Amino acid sequence: MDESMATPEFASGLMLGFAVAILFMLATMWRLFSKAGESGWKCLIPVYGAIVFQRILGRPAWWVVLMMIPVVNLAIAIIECFDLAKVFGKGAGYAIGLILLGPIFVAVLAFGPAEYVGPGGSPARAAPKSAAPARPTTTSKAVSKAPVKKKAA
Repeated sequence: MDESMATPEFASGLMLGFAVAILFMLATMWRLFSKAGESGWKCLIPVYGAIVFQRILGRPAWWVVLMMIPVVNLAIAIIECFDLAKVFGKGAGYAIGLILLGPIFVAVLAFGPAEYVGPGGSPARAAPKSAAPARPTTTSKAVSKAPVKKKAA
C-alpha cells in the first residue's frame, strides 16, 4: 500500500466523496419517488422504501425478500432495471444503461424530462394526489322533464 493513501487528508477526502455520492443518490431517489406519485421521504426508510419502490415498478412487495438472497438478487436487479425503464416510458436500451451505469441513468430519469407512466403504461397513478376530479358542467339550465315511457313486459 502506498504511503500517500494512509494520510488523514486522503481519508478525509474519501469520506467526503462518499458523503457527496450518498447525498446525491438520496436526492435522486427522492425525486424519482416524487415523479412516481409517492412521497419522497419514503425512500429514506430502508425496508419501507424498498417496498414502495416495488410498488412503483408494479412488482409485489415480497420481491424485497428476493433481493436479500445472494445470486438471486442479481437476476431480480436486472429485471428491476428493465421495469424501471418501462415505467418511465423508456426502452430496453435505457434499461441496459441502468444496468451498466446505474447512478447516471437513474439521475437522468429523476431530473430529466422523463414522466412516470406506470407499470401498465397509463399515467393515471402519476397524477398528484391532491388533484380533484373534474366536475361535469352543464351548458344549459333547461332540463327536459319529459316522462320516461316504460316498456310493456
